[in-house]
Amino acid sequence: MGELEEIYHTYADEVFRYLMVLCRNRDVAEELTQETFYQAVRSIDRFNGECKMSVWLCQIAKHSYYKYVDKSKRQKVEVDQCAPVHPSPESEYIQSEEKVVLYRNIHSLNEPYKEVLLLRMLGGLSFREIGEIQRKNENWARVTYYRAKLKLKEGSGDGHEKM
Repeated sequence: MGELEEIYHTYADEVFRYLMVLCRNRDVAEELTQETFYQAVRSIDRFNGECKMSVWLCQIAKHSYYKYVDKSKRQKVEVDQCAPVHPSPESEYIQSEEKVVLYRNIHSLNEPYKEVLLLRMLGGLSFREIGEIQRKNENWARVTYYRAKLKLKEGSGDGHEKM
């Protein structure tokens, strides 16, 4: 059991941050982090080492999040996405009207554009890391990010890019 504990201590924070990017709710991210590691323990024998452990765990986390969203939709429970991670002057700025409009527009994008933008902007992940999470290459992540920005620009109607 020591090896599993070591995996948890090594990757729990990274998985939690990834889930925060997806759901933007501390409580949900904590719950889904636990679910992710529970599912990882149940299926550790299927980890074949073809990708990094962190990528494998983030894939499990993503599927746990999607299950959570599906379950919430079925129960017609609205997911609270407004809880800040750490109150700061920056969080006040993010709440400005322009940022709210930007995030609303991002939220309306189809996948994978929405996830790539959020991982890049909020998660601070590199294109290589985004590509690994999506099981694609770095170039795919760059192109998808660029196309997502174009879609946002087209949707803004004013011709000004808000990124």
